[in-house]
Amino acid sequence: MCGLAGFLAATAAPGDTPGVITSMLSLIGHRGPDEAGYYLDDGLAMGTVRLAIVDLEAGAQPMPDASERYWICFNGELYNHVELREELRALGRPFRTRSDTEVVLQAWIQWGADCLTRFNGAFALAIRDAATGELFLARDRHGKRPLFYTEHEGHFLFASEMKAFRAFPGFRFHLDARELASTFAVWTPLPDRTPFTGVRQLPMGSWLSIRDGRRTLREYERLTLDAPPFTGTEADAAAFVRETLRTSVELRLRSDVPVGVYLSGGLDSSIVTKLATDLSDTEVRTFSVAFEDRTFDESDSQRLVAEHLGTRHSAVTVTAADLAAAFPAAVYHAEVPSFRTAFVPMYLLSRRVSEAGIKTVLSGEGADEAFLGYSLFRETMLRAAWHELSEDDRRSGIAGLHPELAHFGPAHSAQLAGLFQQFATERLPGLFSHELRYQNGKFATRLLKDRGEPFADLLALVRATPGYRELSPVQKAQWLEYKTLLPGYLLSTQGERMGLAHGVENRCPFLDPAVIRAAASVNLRYDDGAQEKAILRKAFHGELPEQSLARPKQPYRAPGSTVFRDQRPDYLELILSDAELARLDCVDPVFARKLVNKVMTVPAAEISTKEDQAFVYLLTTAVLNQQFVMDRESYMGTPPAAVLNLRTVADRRRAAQPTAAQPTAAQPTGAAL
Repeated sequence: MCGLAGFLAATAAPGDTPGVITSMLSLIGHRGPDEAGYYLDDGLAMGTVRLAIVDLEAGAQPMPDASERYWICFNGELYNHVELREELRALGRPFRTRSDTEVVLQAWIQWGADCLTRFNGAFALAIRDAATGELFLARDRHGKRPLFYTEHEGHFLFASEMKAFRAFPGFRFHLDARELASTFAVWTPLPDRTPFTGVRQLPMGSWLSIRDGRRTLREYERLTLDAPPFTGTEADAAAFVRETLRTSVELRLRSDVPVGVYLSGGLDSSIVTKLATDLSDTEVRTFSVAFEDRTFDESDSQRLVAEHLGTRHSAVTVTAADLAAAFPAAVYHAEVPSFRTAFVPMYLLSRRVSEAGIKTVLSGEGADEAFLGYSLFRETMLRAAWHELSEDDRRSGIAGLHPELAHFGPAHSAQLAGLFQQFATERLPGLFSHELRYQNGKFATRLLKDRGEPFADLLALVRATPGYRELSPVQKAQWLEYKTLLPGYLLSTQGERMGLAHGVENRCPFLDPAVIRAAASVNLRYDDGAQEKAILRKAFHGELPEQSLARPKQPYRAPGSTVFRDQRPDYLELILSDAELARLDCVDPVFARKLVNKVMTVPAAEISTKEDQAFVYLLTTAVLNQQFVMDRESYMGTPPAAVLNLRTVADRRRAAQPTAAQPTAAQPTGAAL
């Protein structure tokens, strides 16, 4: 895991090019605290901050091939690098290190962009061909690793985190009202979007090539949810799923540093922990979030699994005061507005993991999308069949969606049935599965002066996706989860960004392509419709505590708006004060003031879910505005100081002039400064 940043210069590069790229890397130094380096030529500056995981000594970046024609900055891990290295060796490709970065570079030299379909990993990368002048950028198929880009005065800027652009001379951030409306409605930016004007993300599963001023953007892999149905017995299917997951975990344990596990206490992370303990020669360390507020706490379930599997377990107990104190720093690293606060405890957890000396963790993310774990999928099936069901079946179906939530009980059955009746017929073409969810987001768009058509871009995206119309309602729900909430929030805001704030890499066995194919082949065929992820439970029957296997899914949640009301942190003034609120040009002050007043004064029970989410959206947006648009250092939340250990510097500019702070000449690759 690492971070990368750089820029492709317009006709004239910034005067102090080494200083600019060093400053850009410094702003993302938390992603790679072990070492840093950059490469310069007459048209390009690019660099890496490295978190050393594989080949600790020889994997320094930017890394060239032997001819020093090709240079790579690589953020991520290639889990099948051993197998690809052997294949490339057989084809005559030379290797000088054991690092997966060199495998990626040699694969690109051998196969070009087609190499990406062979990669099993989580990555973003930049490759420079010094002979042709091509800059090649790419991102993994699920968007686990970020890669942003923008333009400023003819310069093309790219980085693992948007904050790196702050170091480029003259660049300024501006909130984009249209993108905010879409983000609030859908709960996350769309795959190629950000909240800021002119700043884009490279979409998941895509590459971007720039050569001779021409840009080419291509999708190299399209999400496929169809797979040939598994033809064996249910027991065979369970064994197939178990073995596929075992292989996935084994690949993700490849590391030259210890690998820990995030243990939430739920089924998915318990399975990952079980497989990790089976495959590890040493004691496995597990880490969890616990809450002082027992409403959100799952520590009993976490301890049960940890004791059953014999892991060395640590938990971070988060109080309301902890959450309020860490909020600005977590927002600074998330870089996007959020509808919930659950990412903040993950920020605190990764800090504890880093303090324990662990750089890499496994997690259960992706299991719910692959094995239909969310109640959203069962809700979609229920609403799709609504008109054909009896009243009793409807009530029974609603009661089974969220058994852990009191308001899904008999007392509210009639009210919920009325709501489901309203959404039993599609209103937004192609978005049937998510229309009920998006009502909460649509409420949040009322915070904006100009909310436009917040679903227009998502509707355009699904219309432009080949084969989408032919998917079943549940498959469309999966597709939307894989393209929106998973990469835009769970893997990024709540995952990668919180981990890398403290130099901790997250690996997700359930996102292995083989696991997703296996899930698609057994989904529904062996699902009893009564208990989510039934085949997973059968696959690990007898391997985990029965109490864990029988436990209904508990969504990971954290206290919301009441934290800020009760704790009254200083930054709450950003939305309490009319003068401060006015700094948010895009926000409707009348609606915002009304919302804030209600949340700050009424009992917690009278704050609806959509009001709670809108409040958190408003506060995160206000903090981001101070940090990125107003550039007020006092609101940065004291992010960890970045100390760069510049190990690799290559200055290939023909007119390079030495300065006191930089190498005295075109320094040999790998030279220590």
